[in-house]
Amino acid sequence: MWTLQETLLALMFCIIFVKYLHMRWTARIFPPGPTPLPLIGNLLTIKFKLHPETLQKITKTYGNIYTLWLGHTPLVVLNGCQTIKEGLVSNSEELSGRPLASYITDLTKGKGIVYSIGHTWKQQRRFGLMALRNMGLGKQGLESRIQEEAQFLKHTLAAMNGKPTNPSDLLSYCVANIICAMVFGYRFSTDDPLFQKLVKNNHIAIDMIGSAWGRLYDAFPALMRYLPGPHQKTFEIADFHDNFVIKEIRLHEQNGSQDDPQDIIGYYLAQIAKTKHEPDSTFDVANMIQLVKDLFGAGTETTATTLQWALLYMVAYPDIQKKVQEELDTVLQGSQLICYEDRKRLPYTNAVIHEVHRYANISALGVPRSAIKQFTLNGYTIKKVVFGRADDKTELFILFSTLLQVFSFQLPKGITKLTHTYLYICT
Repeated sequence: MWTLQETLLALMFCIIFVKYLHMRWTARIFPPGPTPLPLIGNLLTIKFKLHPETLQKITKTYGNIYTLWLGHTPLVVLNGCQTIKEGLVSNSEELSGRPLASYITDLTKGKGIVYSIGHTWKQQRRFGLMALRNMGLGKQGLESRIQEEAQFLKHTLAAMNGKPTNPSDLLSYCVANIICAMVFGYRFSTDDPLFQKLVKNNHIAIDMIGSAWGRLYDAFPALMRYLPGPHQKTFEIADFHDNFVIKEIRLHEQNGSQDDPQDIIGYYLAQIAKTKHEPDSTFDVANMIQLVKDLFGAGTETTATTLQWALLYMVAYPDIQKKVQEELDTVLQGSQLICYEDRKRLPYTNAVIHEVHRYANISALGVPRSAIKQFTLNGYTIKKVVFGRADDKTELFILFSTLLQVFSFQLPKGITKLTHTYLYICT
């Protein structure tokens, strides 16, 4: 006679075995890939991270299209220019869906603009583009905000009088304040503890999503939701940011911002009032909170990380830094504010920025997609529902050029080695 403990263990083993057989049976319809293990799939193979170098190594065995299993979730990986072009360009309609990774879904509740899908995503995206256009996306309105923040950054660095410093926080504060001006209608002092906490929390949350804990959560969401661990910190951060945005919304409501909107929150409040009687409207406070968080999170991380790489390369290649500075001095007059149109007169500087984009490659993996229709790619049938910001250029050009117009970047005295090693998280 079995004990209760033995019975439960036997039952658990049977469930794991049946799920594994189902996974192996299902795998027949996917492109081949590394053999998955029970429960964890290929998580050990990829060391719990979707690192570009690991994915590249797998292509040597399985080619430019293969399948990984994150627990019991299949992920079809595309590699190589031709394969990616055929998948994302030739079959763009079929791959227009968004995958619902458990960690992201639980954090965002399917709201906002980055990780929503279907009708919600379409409405939120259309609103976002409309609001940014009204605020001057690609025009002088938004550009003046970037120029203003570039001057704050310039003065902060100048006050250090050439002392050695790690500019990563200053660059993050600078880009985050540009987003704050767009979203909240004002900038923060970089010494404000609340602002510093917002930026720090943003880094922690993004790092955690791309970490081994994030991969485990996606593989075992029912378990990880209740287990303690570093992954729970992200939900605390999400609540903190929610409460902050709610306070900002209330202030905007009290000030009647929806009557004469000047920022994203004001425009969104006006949109809620405009569409409140439309039955299919997705404009509500929950979506507004997540949209604000999306803009702050994604908008800060990508540009700030690219700027860090740009300055690192200027230190590594002082001859290129000198040529950029010579072009800026020749074309521009003294302390003239730099605008995005100046890139046409600064071909070398513009080329350097493009080369930073290519060489640093801060987002080595494309945005995940899901198939909304079945289609064939490289001879493989991709079944339905298989996993598969426009002002960034202006920010990067103005901020980089403003810094190089005034400063020269170099290693501190006594430091001779410079590392180009990537710390891969999400960017």
